[in-house]
Amino acid sequence: MQVDKTTILDIGLLDHNESKGLASHLDFCKTNGGKAYWMQLVTAPLASMYDIESRQSALQIFISEKAFLDQMKISNGTCLVIDQFYGTGFSQIPKRISLTGAYWFQFWNKTDYALIAYSVQHLLDFVQALDKWLKVFEGYAYNTALNALIAPIKQGIVDLDCLKINSKNIKNNPQAVLQLGYFFYYQYKAQTKNLQAHFYMLDAYYSMATAMQEYHFNFPEWIDQTSPMIEFEDAVHPLVTNAVGNDLSLTSESGFLFLTGANMAGKSTFIKTVGLLTYLAHIGMGVPAKKCKLTIFDGLITNLTTADNVLKGESYFFNEVQRIKHTLTQVMDGKKYLVLIDELFKGTNIIDAMKCSTKVIEGLQALKQSLCILSTHLYEISEPLKVYPHIQFCFFETAVVNKTLLFNYNLKKGVSQDRLGYLILEREGVVDLIERINT
Repeated sequence: MQVDKTTILDIGLLDHNESKGLASHLDFCKTNGGKAYWMQLVTAPLASMYDIESRQSALQIFISEKAFLDQMKISNGTCLVIDQFYGTGFSQIPKRISLTGAYWFQFWNKTDYALIAYSVQHLLDFVQALDKWLKVFEGYAYNTALNALIAPIKQGIVDLDCLKINSKNIKNNPQAVLQLGYFFYYQYKAQTKNLQAHFYMLDAYYSMATAMQEYHFNFPEWIDQTSPMIEFEDAVHPLVTNAVGNDLSLTSESGFLFLTGANMAGKSTFIKTVGLLTYLAHIGMGVPAKKCKLTIFDGLITNLTTADNVLKGESYFFNEVQRIKHTLTQVMDGKKYLVLIDELFKGTNIIDAMKCSTKVIEGLQALKQSLCILSTHLYEISEPLKVYPHIQFCFFETAVVNKTLLFNYNLKKGVSQDRLGYLILEREGVVDLIERINT
């Protein structure tokens, strides 16, 4: 599934300024290398159902073996020690040495020996932990995604003589320490680095499985059909505390959602929820919904946050138009897209905005291979749009009790008639301030 930088920013996937992104929220990696590989996975949505379902299956296996994975004795500290070991220029470590010679090496090269001995213990723990992982996971090699870990790890540790050595017992044996130090430093460096790289992949999968359990995500069901669809039940935004779940069904027969509601009623959060749910599904993860069915989408395109560009002399409205132009250019290629638009044409007057919005909606609703959600405050344009059978109308309701706004965040059928701007202005004391100025 194709996405661009604007979409990544719009759905809040990555950290931005002081705002924590979803990727950080879902990061349970134990190592820095795992975090780096997790970022590779999370920023590269998959394009085929086979690859997605293979990753889903791998994550299901990781979840089933979670108790074992939790106690794996490979920490970030272990990986840092290994990196330091290979980044240090030691005095020549002897290939063969007598016990007496080993004691002399230890005496004359105290700093080097201390680091070698410490590193060897961590290297033994590292390869032995991977050997235990392999014994548990080798039976899952039928899974394509998992076999990409199993095969190279197996090749890297096969026939290693040191797999049964107790790392704690060799610290008083400088001869054994130096022999292992020589082996790891001169003969096994490339294999160790390769094992590290694959462990980081393993760590990223562990993080994904942990996040799914922690936040109660569920795997979506993939529908193999030529026309696009997305259907979910009780979906929530994963970064919203005590979020209210909502349902949605978009198909080629009713593929355009015209969404209305007052400010703060939940429109923007709902749109971002749909975007994140779709995105997570396409990286093979579970989604924050009780149930979800969808087809593979070729692209996710958003228009949620727009800004003017002072340096280029571009207005807010001009950039809105450019984003819509980009969107229309993309979706005309006949592929399956999910298009998310929040508050279209805020950068011009209401008459212009109504005319422009109606024209864009008429074009987008006619697309057979794309689905679209568009939120707006321009409730007036809903009436002429009701002639189009592909458009469904939903809104978030707001109640007012003693000038207090009450939001239930439940999506309902219909068009909102709320006019609450002046009430909010009044509630926040702005009207009172203006009256005090005028007196």
